[in-house]
Amino acid sequence: MSSTVRTEAAVLRHPGPAAERSPGPALAAAMLGFALITLDTSVVNVALPAIGADLRAGMSGLQWVVDSYTLAFAALLLSSGALADRVGASRAYGAGAVVFTLASAACGVAPGLPALLAARTVQGAAAAVMLPASLALVREAYGDPGRRARAVSLWAAGGTVAVALGPVAGGALTTAWSWRGIFFINLPLGLVALVLLTRVVRSERRPVPLDLPGQLTAVAALGGLTFAAIEGGTAGRWALGVAAVSFAAFLLIESRRRHPMVPLGLFRNTTVAVAVTAGAANSVAFYGMVFVFSLFFQRVLGLSALGAGLMFLPMTGLLAGVNVLSAKAAARYGAKVPIVVGQAVAVAGLLGLLTVDADSSLAAQALLLVPLALGAGFSLPPLIASMMEAVPAERAGTAAGLLNAIRQTAGGLAIAVFGSLAAQDLTTALRTGLLVSAGLLALTTLASLRLPGRRA
Repeated sequence: MSSTVRTEAAVLRHPGPAAERSPGPALAAAMLGFALITLDTSVVNVALPAIGADLRAGMSGLQWVVDSYTLAFAALLLSSGALADRVGASRAYGAGAVVFTLASAACGVAPGLPALLAARTVQGAAAAVMLPASLALVREAYGDPGRRARAVSLWAAGGTVAVALGPVAGGALTTAWSWRGIFFINLPLGLVALVLLTRVVRSERRPVPLDLPGQLTAVAALGGLTFAAIEGGTAGRWALGVAAVSFAAFLLIESRRRHPMVPLGLFRNTTVAVAVTAGAANSVAFYGMVFVFSLFFQRVLGLSALGAGLMFLPMTGLLAGVNVLSAKAAARYGAKVPIVVGQAVAVAGLLGLLTVDADSSLAAQALLLVPLALGAGFSLPPLIASMMEAVPAERAGTAAGLLNAIRQTAGGLAIAVFGSLAAQDLTTALRTGLLVSAGLLALTTLASLRLPGRRA
């Protein structure tokens, strides 16, 4: 038995002080934290036209409202996983929740677009600290792999409930009050998360070094790539060059450091490689399409923000139940089956949406969005659980940060690219986005067939 396997076995036999107390508060805090982070993505999309009208922002400005959050979130997730391991998941989660709540208040009172983008960037940075810490809290609280897998599914359900409520809540707040209300709603939720955290045993610290050069080059690469996709032109070409050079430097740094921020050797593991690519494809399809359809429903169909939010309700309302169902399917048939089936259903749903146009009935359009959500919701929890089981316990925070950084990066780039197309022709952007998303998911569905079968 290798030293890594021995360490993993020891952790599962003696999961540490955090698991000696009831795991309920840790799971509740983790679920609420993930819900907050996810809510802030889904609740913003339907409010974008109102934000643009109030702050006089064009399409690129609206893309930055989403991507300033997503970019900070994705870039800092790479090192925030290691930070959660280094300072302890509970401490990292608490600090992130405080900053996230304060930044939400700043978004709500922002007098103009620059102030809103600055506050959104801080929000994204705080969310980056919270997310891997929340998943690490679940890992620490549940020593048994079976119970942990079910807890991960419930953690994911917290995010999917937020996805379901986000468009409707955002539309209702924007229509009845103002787009500013979508940020103020985070304040009481952040306080509840902090109260729950007081009932969680402090996490152990691990001597995990931070990789500042790797983090800086990652930020430069992601920032340059996003800027190029949104702004285009000569400045965009220069930004793309900066992104390419920064990414090459990132790979060189990570391959030579003794303690890299992103251990490149992780990608030699088939489960890890499939999980990150499939997770990225799911994010492109889901977040990219929610962004484009939010604009389509309001600008082409003429719906209000609330009407647009209600259009997503059939799609998102089933997500939490599908997450739980996928956990049961994974327990019975192994993770491979729900991962493959879920992605195949999502591909079929995306192809079905190609029939949507301005003359389609509202009911048909809302129902055609359902297979995409069902497929993504069915495949994502076992993807996450499989990756967390494929890495040793001491890499839990790092693995969570890596997986979610890649997912957020993919979602942010999808919004940047599809938004740039929408600035020219919204219908063309819709068709292109559907085809690109379906193609990527079809490829990762085939790749998922390489995953290990059901464990004996």
